[in-house]
Amino acid sequence: MKPWQLCFLLLPIAACSPSAEDALLQQQPFAALTDSIGQQPRNAGLYEHRATLLLQNQQDALAEKDFRKAFELQPNEDNAIGAARFLIGRNNDSAIAFLQEAVKKVPESLVLKISLARGFQQRKEYDKAIAICNGIIHEYPNQLDALVLKSDLLKAQQKDAEALATLEQAYQYAPFDAELVHNLAFGYAQAKNPKALALSDSLIQADSAQRHAEPFYFKGVYYSTTGNRTAALQQFDEAIRRDYNFLDAHMDKGVLQYEGKQYAAAQKTFELVLTISPAYGDAYFWLGKVAQAQQQNAQAKEHYLRAYSLDKSLAEAKDAADKI
Repeated sequence: MKPWQLCFLLLPIAACSPSAEDALLQQQPFAALTDSIGQQPRNAGLYEHRATLLLQNQQDALAEKDFRKAFELQPNEDNAIGAARFLIGRNNDSAIAFLQEAVKKVPESLVLKISLARGFQQRKEYDKAIAICNGIIHEYPNQLDALVLKSDLLKAQQKDAEALATLEQAYQYAPFDAELVHNLAFGYAQAKNPKALALSDSLIQADSAQRHAEPFYFKGVYYSTTGNRTAALQQFDEAIRRDYNFLDAHMDKGVLQYEGKQYAAAQKTFELVLTISPAYGDAYFWLGKVAQAQQQNAQAKEHYLRAYSLDKSLAEAKDAADKI
């Protein structure tokens, strides 16, 4: 498997006419491979080699053509992923069609199956994506990519309990995967599951250098969701002490202060967030709520509009401004 296989980044696409393409391929550093391809037009390895070289030189459209030709001549995982990585960024429908065909030709490739599932995920065809994950998990119960993706898909379907159970299954196979453990602890916290505390405490105990803030944040979320504001604020403060730039801890702390009608404290917290991230729309939105709660409507409207200008997904901020 090549290092670029799982990157799937949308890179600038070079648009060339056929004659310009031919001229480019006759230049260095491609000329030698182009000559070899002319002598051995059925050699898939030469196309793959040139595709990789084209990729390294930002000639993405030409690289895609070579990967497609290589896959046509020699259907394998490397060549399929090489072509699919471009299609996924440019045309998801074409990518899915290509990956479906590639999976038929290379049925043993887990990378292609996961890529196809992610394509369906992008189209919000969650059941199709889950079916692919289930097929992989049935054959390889410890396949983490499939388990984690399935959990994400279930969460997108608002099947939170099933999503959490799938994460637990993944954790059984990879208890030392930091990202997985963090996702599980956070999932427990959101679900009001006391396992969040035990798992977070185990992470804290293992952190002899005291560098990680996340476990304290997870505990704070658990206490917040279960109604223990005092304990939640203590945990958020400890998370911030470990990592001053931990925006989620600051924001959740400010929300708790707002909900407790500690408006001056909440305002101070959200203003502090803006010293860390000046363009953070959520902080302005909550400053608007704090101002509105204190009948400072002009200031509230200004904050709401600022929030929406920074983050157009904050439709709630625009609605709040329009109602003032």
